[in-house]
Amino acid sequence: MSGTTHGPVVQAGRVNDIHFHHHEPRAPVIPRQLPPAPRLFTGRRRELADLDRWFDAEDALVAVVSGPGGVGKTSLALRWLHTARTRFPDGQLYVELGAHSPGGPATPSEVLEWFLLALGTPAAEIPLEVSRRQALFRTLTADRRLALLLDDAVSAAQIRPLLPTSPHSAVLVTSRWRLSGLAVDGARFVDVESFDLNASLELLEHALGPRVTSEPDAARELAHLCGGLPIALSVVGARLSTHPRRTLSGEVGSLRTERLGSLSVDGGVSVEAVFDLSYVELPARHARIYRLCSVNPGTSFGLGAAAAAADEPPPDIAPVLADLVDKNLLSEVGDERYGYHDLLRAHARQHAEWHSAAERDAALWRVVQWYLDGAVAADRVVVPDRPRVGPRYEVAPAAFGRVAEALGWLETERGNLVNATREAADHGRHDLAWQLAEAQWGLYLHRRHLTDWVTTFEIGARAARRAGHAVAESRLRLQLAIGYVELGRREDASREVSRALDLGKAAGDLGSVSTALRQLGRIARAGGDAEGALTYFRHSLAVATELGRPRSVALAHRRIGEALTDLGRLEEAVAEFTEAGQILADLGQRVELARLRGVMARPLLELDRVDEAARLLEAAHPVLAETGSPAYLAAVLLPLADVAERRNDPAKARLHLRAAADAYTAVGEPVPDDIGSRLTT
Repeated sequence: MSGTTHGPVVQAGRVNDIHFHHHEPRAPVIPRQLPPAPRLFTGRRRELADLDRWFDAEDALVAVVSGPGGVGKTSLALRWLHTARTRFPDGQLYVELGAHSPGGPATPSEVLEWFLLALGTPAAEIPLEVSRRQALFRTLTADRRLALLLDDAVSAAQIRPLLPTSPHSAVLVTSRWRLSGLAVDGARFVDVESFDLNASLELLEHALGPRVTSEPDAARELAHLCGGLPIALSVVGARLSTHPRRTLSGEVGSLRTERLGSLSVDGGVSVEAVFDLSYVELPARHARIYRLCSVNPGTSFGLGAAAAAADEPPPDIAPVLADLVDKNLLSEVGDERYGYHDLLRAHARQHAEWHSAAERDAALWRVVQWYLDGAVAADRVVVPDRPRVGPRYEVAPAAFGRVAEALGWLETERGNLVNATREAADHGRHDLAWQLAEAQWGLYLHRRHLTDWVTTFEIGARAARRAGHAVAESRLRLQLAIGYVELGRREDASREVSRALDLGKAAGDLGSVSTALRQLGRIARAGGDAEGALTYFRHSLAVATELGRPRSVALAHRRIGEALTDLGRLEEAVAEFTEAGQILADLGQRVELARLRGVMARPLLELDRVDEAARLLEAAHPVLAETGSPAYLAAVLLPLADVAERRNDPAKARLHLRAAADAYTAVGEPVPDDIGSRLTT
């Protein structure tokens, strides 16, 4: 045996067996996140040629595409990236950095979390500190050919932590500022200006055909009045294409008489006249929907949220949204999902304010409550057995049949839910803010997203305090504490649990007291203090018994069993699990009983009671499969693989491991290392 050693070398007299365990690296995930290529694109030949030349020569890792709002920066970047897709076989990453979004700019830490998840990193392995996230991102991208589009950046400081180290990757940044600070990172700069006359006419010809050549003077005047801005030209083109008998000279006359307002882009070119002309020509219902959809708290919204804003049924509003897309006043960003260009969103919000601030506010709170009802309905399906205090759980309609469907909705609307929580708190609607936080528990329990988890429950706990709801505050602080535990912030977690415990005691809420004691036990157990954990769990059991809440009693018995298992007191652990199982069975808590059986298998296997463990796991398996949660399913499939190995059946063990891996893959989540490593040995 030969090789290179580092550090001291000791020669042993005799070594009986040497085992080499080969762990293949996790299969790389290839993200495909680019939005669709622009439908109308013209000109920009010089800019596209510059990008081709720089990246062909591998002379640039970063290119900054800068220019005023509405000038077509994102369209240019998307056109080049879609044309150059074959150069980047390892995928494309996209993020809207939100320099002008309602919720404020995205932080580098948030974006790194999104990128690491997109590249297949399990949420549990994403560190909290931005420096460590940056190091992990650089490691994952070091040898890959990736394209990144970092859209609508606010500063060089926002961009720098997001740069990969691979010399074969391309990063395109769009911003209204030049971000000259990135020059030290080797960035090249593309300054995108308004179209000249020829390019403006070319875009109008794409939209209107021979009408442009039949009225050349009017077409030139239209280009001038639009300031050469593609967004304005596109709006004018869309409006004229829906009025085939309208002359271009008539359009020019309308624009000349339309007042110029305050909505302008850098350089002093006003586009409000262009947008206003399209707006005032809308039917009253279309104009109302255009205004009111702009109150959505996130950057995109679905048909249901638009219907809530307008206070109309979704089937009735869908044709109106389609018309607004055709008029280039909205963008279709997905299946029945829509968004505004940021200038158009500002224009729509401005008109919502001018038309009726009361109507605008009513629309905002309808939308926020629509997200709340959706989150409540989804949370009831995802975590059906937990106690809640939010009043919406009694009245919100059922909307989801399966866990996977509910989780999918929560994932899609996550940004809107977080922003809705923040918006409600910022506007003093603390009752809505804490209820929104409570309703997102199922999402974070299953999909983690630790940054959003902590942000949401910090806002929710403060809101509950300001709303004077001590029980809600206590429970939200307990959920915040679990997020801190997941991040390894045990001191912060202990602080929040202690606050929750005090609140629960003061409010006489023994349920919160019992849960707080269990959480203190979990924190102690996570720190390796099984004896301390056992003390907390036994105290929690006493409180739950006094309360007379059987489910809490069962959960306390389960935690006691886990601590006893850690301490090697296996027979006692089995007795505690058995007691918990009987209570859960009597309550009809199928999912909790199935999860308990997965945990109980560990001491049974260590006691060599293999057949008993197998019977419990086989009973639990179909129940947890129904939940659609890969973590729940893996919790029973892994011990089933252990049972098969104990029975000398490696083929069956591998089938169970493969099924566990497939459960994660089916919902687009990466396969955890403990499963992947066992499959490769």
